[in-house]
Parts: sequence; structure tokens; C-alpha cells
Amino acid sequence: MASSQCCDNPPALNPTGGEGKVVDSFGGLKAYLAGSNDAKEAVILISDVFGFEAPNLRTIADKVALSGYFVVVPDFLHGDPYVLENAERPLPVWMKSHPPVRCPQSSFCELFFP
Repeated sequence: MASSQCCDNPPALNPTGGEGKVVDSFGGLKAYLAGSNDAKEAVILISDVFGFEAPNLRTIADKVALSGYFVVVPDFLHGDPYVLENAERPLPVWMKSHPPVRCPQSSFCELFFP
């Protein structure tokens, strides 16, 4: 289980940040995309509990895209990132609403693992 230290410095989320673009459906999930659609290789970046709107994560995606990759940052949290200030939903409670999911159950994974 995650310790409280992982959440001591939450980012200021920014739904419009980054050089890439946000799409409503990429393999069935909202996602941040960076790089050229014509790239020959792709990288999937997975967010921490703060979700795909974290500015540093998008900055990393943009930098990786500059190396010629198509980068996808999917919203695996379905618009429900952890909010440190929400006293009614501390981390252990929030984690119960986000159990692990096996990849074959996700249509997103079928894009990469048919």
C-alpha cells in the first residue's frame, strides 16, 4: 500500500497544459497525446494517483515526443484523481474506488496487445 509520503507534494492539475492535445477517446479512454501520429514507435506513460492532468507528466510526454515517439498518457482514473484536500476521501478510501484492473479487460490495451 502507498505511504502518505507519496502524496505530500501534489501537483496543481492543469487540464489544458502541455504541447500535446487531450482527446475524449483513445482506445475508450480520455488521453493526453503528444508527438506525431506518423511516429514508428509509441510510449505509454502512466500517471500516479494525481492523474493525467499533472503538468510534470505532460512535460515528460512532450519531451519524449520530441525524440520522435508518439506518446499516450491515458486517464486510467476516469476523471477521478486523488485530491489531497478532500478530507472525506483520504487515500485509503480513494484507493478502494480504484482497484487494479487486468489489462485484457481494457479496450485500451487491445490497441497494443491484440
